[in-house]
Amino acid sequence: MAQLDEGSTNYHIPLALRLTGRLDQAAWQRSLDRVFARHEALRSVFVAPQGQPRVEVLPADAGLPVTEHDLQGLPDADAVLADLCHDEARTPFDLARGPLIRGRLIRLADDDHVFLLTQHHIVSDGWSMGVLVRELSSLYRAFAAGRADPLPPLAIQYPDYAAWQRQWLSGERLQAQAQYWRDSLSGAPARLTLPTDRPRPERQSFAGASVPVVIDQDLTRGLKRLSRQHGTTVFMTVLAAWAAVLSRLSGQDDLVIGVPSANRGWREVEELIGFFVNTLALRLDLSGAPSVAELLARTRRTALAAQEHQDLPFEQVVEIVKPPRASITRRCSR
Repeated sequence: MAQLDEGSTNYHIPLALRLTGRLDQAAWQRSLDRVFARHEALRSVFVAPQGQPRVEVLPADAGLPVTEHDLQGLPDADAVLADLCHDEARTPFDLARGPLIRGRLIRLADDDHVFLLTQHHIVSDGWSMGVLVRELSSLYRAFAAGRADPLPPLAIQYPDYAAWQRQWLSGERLQAQAQYWRDSLSGAPARLTLPTDRPRPERQSFAGASVPVVIDQDLTRGLKRLSRQHGTTVFMTVLAAWAAVLSRLSGQDDLVIGVPSANRGWREVEELIGFFVNTLALRLDLSGAPSVAELLARTRRTALAAQEHQDLPFEQVVEIVKPPRASITRRCSR
């Protein structure tokens, strides 16, 4: 995807932290460098000599690059901060040179800083963000107090997982997972025919907006109660409701909804930073005007079956199913 859309920043993972109080900058940089050294995924770069792609790992002592900006006393500090945030998120990475993580420390006052941390999605995911923040916090508290690294050693590294996954997902296991998705998605609709006010663009764009949806306490209690009554999780219940909405808007009773999966079913990978997340294409059947109970039952069966076959990467599912593609520049999923 990076090669198809060179210079794209659509797969950046930005993080902004407001640091209040006195900042021990040496301890902060040491904490960043330790996280960088600790996780080989963050030190991975992607090269292709003679057209043959492979991963290389930067030295552990390379350090996490941080750019510093001092906005103290500037009358337009807020505007400059906004520009820096925008520039940071929109600056592309070089996948072959790396590092694929970088930071900017912006000083607003002696006791007020903003830290921008950007990662490329190829080496990280949403779960990894939680791991990174927890480790960074633990390390900074220890280093600022003059203590040693408090983190236990990692059982494995991401390259170990990648090698194990390739070996594990082979033979009969690979064939079984591939056959499930082939059967599940055979003949599935290529797109959702929503009544949009303008045609789809020829080239996919990530330009758009978000619509906030608030599920309050009373509705949450009701969803939990309904889920208990029908033996579903709250996720399954909300998924069924979303499918009903999409079916009503599109007039389709055969829907495929993409659902992210953390894909961390092994304890050894729970504390690793890396790209583990997978996309599951859940095909939901709303034919025959099902009752709420029936729709929940169908959704439960579909979700459980997909989770049992979640190990096959989505990109391989696409290659197996070979859905119609509108154009070579359109991408299916994050």
